[in-house]
Amino acid sequence: MVNKFFGVLVMLALQQNVWAQTAPAGDYRELPDPKSVNNTSWEAVKGNQLHVAFGTADTRYEKRNAPDNNGLAPTWNAKAWKGERIHTQLVIWTTSAQPAVSMQATALQDSKGNKIAATAITTGFVRYVMTDELNKDGSGCGYRKTVDFDSSLSADGIDIINKKEIAARTTQPVWLSIQVPANTPAGVYKGAVTVKAGTTVVRMPYEVEVLNHILLAPKDWQFHLDLWQSPDAIARVYGVKPWSDAHFKAMKPYMKMLADAGQKVITTTIIYDPWNSQTQDVYGTMVKWTKKKNGSWTYDYTIFDKWVQFMMDLGIRKEINCYSMIPWNLKFYYYDEAAAKDTFIVAKPGSPEYTAHWQPMLNDFVKHLKTKGWFNITAIAMDERPMEDMQQALAVIRKADKDFKVSLAGSYHAPLANEIYDYCIASKEAFPADVMKARLTKGLPTTFYTCCTEGFPNTFTFSPPAESAWMGWHAAHKGYTGYLRWAYNCWVKAPLQDSRFRAWAAGDTYFVYPGPRSSIRFERMVEGIQDYEKIRLLRAEFSKTNNTAALQKLDKLLQPFEIDALKITPAAAILQTAKNGLNEF
Repeated sequence: MVNKFFGVLVMLALQQNVWAQTAPAGDYRELPDPKSVNNTSWEAVKGNQLHVAFGTADTRYEKRNAPDNNGLAPTWNAKAWKGERIHTQLVIWTTSAQPAVSMQATALQDSKGNKIAATAITTGFVRYVMTDELNKDGSGCGYRKTVDFDSSLSADGIDIINKKEIAARTTQPVWLSIQVPANTPAGVYKGAVTVKAGTTVVRMPYEVEVLNHILLAPKDWQFHLDLWQSPDAIARVYGVKPWSDAHFKAMKPYMKMLADAGQKVITTTIIYDPWNSQTQDVYGTMVKWTKKKNGSWTYDYTIFDKWVQFMMDLGIRKEINCYSMIPWNLKFYYYDEAAAKDTFIVAKPGSPEYTAHWQPMLNDFVKHLKTKGWFNITAIAMDERPMEDMQQALAVIRKADKDFKVSLAGSYHAPLANEIYDYCIASKEAFPADVMKARLTKGLPTTFYTCCTEGFPNTFTFSPPAESAWMGWHAAHKGYTGYLRWAYNCWVKAPLQDSRFRAWAAGDTYFVYPGPRSSIRFERMVEGIQDYEKIRLLRAEFSKTNNTAALQKLDKLLQPFEIDALKITPAAAILQTAKNGLNEF
């Protein structure tokens, strides 16, 4: 267990580090690892020189211990579709301190002189963040004290700095990513990554076989990805005024990275604090509600409009989800002109007060959305709300406009199956076969989500990395159109260093880090989405050509992607077998 002395060290380290207010993209110090070093692992390392090998994207290598030789190799052989992004890890370890370690990638070239430019290849030092563990009941839910959980450093963030010092007796993974251009001719491409530290130069050769299949660009992916965004967290970390030009400038690279992952949904708030202040940064409202002195209402959509247009300009255009008509505390804030102050009411769905509060707003909102041309892609969104409350809210929504879309992430309720446009259920649940078929026939987003409830598969900072990629395969197996996760960037106090939170298992609230920095979890999730799209394209091709044998082979590859299978076989093993089979088509 983490002792009180270590807890004091962590607090002092965080107090001394002011990156959050100064330079989110700058370098920073990782927290000390509370786990003891396995000295035997370092005694087995021969020589003081820099050691480098290819590892695997499935392993979170320990910073404090030397890696064992299992899974390490002097080279890497990979397969990729045209347009696909692939990755692995280089593992660096040393018994002596190494100055300013850097990487340089060369272009890849096939025997005919065709090239994959060096600019398509990126490397990033993997950074270590403090993580914890599941509860004794196997979940990650509930309020928690860090001293009650076993904590350790976990390899997760992918840095954007190009040089890094490596201390003695340290393991330093490097994330190697290759974005294969869509116009790359099929063939075997060879190249190398060079690792430099002072006068030491280590050349690591590898090859990529580009297959004769083309993966569509992310904007054309059909996978319905819904990672909830937090503009408020970015404002806090960058120290900028919410919704200022500086705020939008800070948000742009994060939201562009999300768009490039195939995100389909814009997260908006139409009330203040829809999640009862559960996150580090309370969600502000994007709609200003004002009750006039004469009792009438006005609604200012300025922020809502700016945010939606900003996200649409970045390529996220399929759906606008508006949270929420049923907040967790049932508090509805507004500005009272007569009292000259902000105030709120508490109103339960179905009550006269609730209807009187919401009906004028929805009537006005419908008009505004239609004026903007956004009505057909906008949904009033709710999160894990009771069926009775949903039905009461639906009655008010339908009165505003019978075609108003509704989104729900929560349990399956049969009476709601035909009422909900975007319906997302927990991974442990299932839609009845006839309901699933009907929804898919209508083209309705029909997805699944994971949250703190599931011990596995999940995307905590201590979860096996392959579980993030596993999500796309599970969606393909079950027939879901996509995946939802809370949240993309609801950062904790010091997200670069400590992913633990006062509630929920570490990493539950964010995929990416300030910088912006990607993560192993985020990259692996995108990998699973790419595989989903590859399966979709192959299925369409085989169906068109009546290739029943190939369709049966594809179905067989998907069969192991049942959640219960993870109780017996690690996600990485299931995934590797399936990916090998997919690349044989």
